[in-house]
Amino acid sequence: MRILDPHIHMTSRTTDDYEAMYASGVRAVVEPAFWLGQPRTSVGSFTDYFDSLLGWERFRAAQFGIRHHATIALNPKEANDPRCREVLAEVPRYLLKDGVVAVGEVGYDSMTPEEDEVFAAQLQMARDAELPVLVHTPHRDKLVGTRRTLDVVHESGLAPERVLVDHLNETNVALVRDAGAWAGFSIYPDTKMDEDRMVALLQEYGTERMIVNSAADWGRSDPLKTVKTGRAMLAAGFSEDDVDQVLWRNPVAFYGQSGNLVLDPVPGFTEGAPPAPGVEFEGSSVLRGARA
Repeated sequence: MRILDPHIHMTSRTTDDYEAMYASGVRAVVEPAFWLGQPRTSVGSFTDYFDSLLGWERFRAAQFGIRHHATIALNPKEANDPRCREVLAEVPRYLLKDGVVAVGEVGYDSMTPEEDEVFAAQLQMARDAELPVLVHTPHRDKLVGTRRTLDVVHESGLAPERVLVDHLNETNVALVRDAGAWAGFSIYPDTKMDEDRMVALLQEYGTERMIVNSAADWGRSDPLKTVKTGRAMLAAGFSEDDVDQVLWRNPVAFYGQSGNLVLDPVPGFTEGAPPAPGVEFEGSSVLRGARA
């Protein structure tokens, strides 16, 4: 089973997680920029975080045989904080960096006018940078938020096949599929979706444009929920090819639209061997600021 986890916050995970993920078939991840759990108070805290995603975290993942990519944006929750809005001027230059495969997470948290403005602005940035977009649907009023999200995306002129609408469930998946966008599902221990519900949706809607992620972060979450979903699919009668489509080919097809996915094996990585401190790997020049 080969896996690209298309939404996981590895900044919050340990090296044990990387080892377990690799052993379970994870060969690549996408880490969306997100809220850190407490308010940021300056643009500098954003740029330091973005630099870490594109430098240190990429290097750390490679030490465990996993290719790391990121999406960059001002997230919806912080769009309401005037101290954070200045980072919008910095986002476009980060969208040009190695390893950036989409603009995201963008969308709605509380569906405020401020979120409307920031969402529209970053959709335009995606058009300008010719990148796909990862959209966060709100945790509250999810159906209303999804309708509003799809309306704003339509108004932006972005092609729906370049949009992944995430954190879906049974209430809004049909809306997203009817709009022609990609449907994303976060599999969580207590909230969002679980493996059995996900399998039921795959049985109803098929495997085309369906993407499964763990969205693992600092909270109670599980970076192996992708492989567990794959096993649940097999137990329910799906084929190995179906599992490969959902866990590998679909996220590769979506993020591959960026032209920035790197999926070849990490040079010098030996499974089961401890990472060697300071060892160079292909692409590690980003740690030295090779691209401005």
